[in-house]
Amino acid sequence: MAVFTEVTQAQADDLMQSLNLGPLRALRGIEGGIENTNYFVTTDQGEYVLTLFERLTREQLPFYLHLMKHLAGRGIPVPDPAADRDGDILHSVSGKPAAVVNKLLGKSQLQPQAVHCAAVGSMLARMHLAGADYARTQANLRGLPWWNDTAPVVLPHLDPAQASLLQSELAYQNHIAQSPAYSALPRGPVHADLFRDNVMFEGEQLTGFFDFYFAGVDTWLFDLAVCLNDWCIDLPTGEHVAERAQAMLRAYNQVRPLGSAERELLPALLRAGALRFWISRLWDYHLPREAAMLTPHDPTHFERVLRQRVNHPVIVSAIV
Repeated sequence: MAVFTEVTQAQADDLMQSLNLGPLRALRGIEGGIENTNYFVTTDQGEYVLTLFERLTREQLPFYLHLMKHLAGRGIPVPDPAADRDGDILHSVSGKPAAVVNKLLGKSQLQPQAVHCAAVGSMLARMHLAGADYARTQANLRGLPWWNDTAPVVLPHLDPAQASLLQSELAYQNHIAQSPAYSALPRGPVHADLFRDNVMFEGEQLTGFFDFYFAGVDTWLFDLAVCLNDWCIDLPTGEHVAERAQAMLRAYNQVRPLGSAERELLPALLRAGALRFWISRLWDYHLPREAAMLTPHDPTHFERVLRQRVNHPVIVSAIV
């Protein structure tokens, strides 16, 4: 959500009026994030988010935008892409593919308690079920093949202990991915990036999931693991917080009960989720792109989370 591409007031006004959303009142770049250009847009009809896509292509984007449309139509609180007079939800600004969605109510809960984790777990399970019949398909672009391709690029930037951890964990995840238990995991569209700052709350009421631009078809367990690795850990140390994890897993399980293969592989998928974000943060940190307002995330955070997940596996039977 850094600003890579500058958008003028006139460009934003033209787009909003073409979407029948009213004349522009305010335009403000959004700081944070590292993938796309984002602006808050205010018109006389409401508040919206304008996204210009810096990496995803026009061929890839319909999967994400129509997934949000699909989920919104099933009652999941997600941003709903605005269509023009021809019904198109993928637009162009400054030569970049772009989309406009409604701004969700509420704010991010950056210090979650068990009640917030339970709300995320329940809504995540609802989202998985709602997306089960989504017709479009696209692989998780930051899945195992990407880890295998990117690890050699970041390895020269690591010290020997880090390099050993990265190589051993990557080998372990390739082994897991070839197992019968992994093949048995249920799959469908996943968010794949549902961190604390991608969920909105008003008090204890969850008001929405957003930023679906890492979504793809993957195991639902991986999506759950990504959530557990952010919502249910102590951020300074990466340590597992049992009360929050129990709340999230029990709430998820009440909506979509976990199968035997999922229970067996949750510890491995927690490690996979930590590895995925360690690799991507190493890549963004050591090979950054220029952008206004760009602040890369600290990669050592997910190194700590991964070490915690390797050294202290979660015992699922004690939680669900």
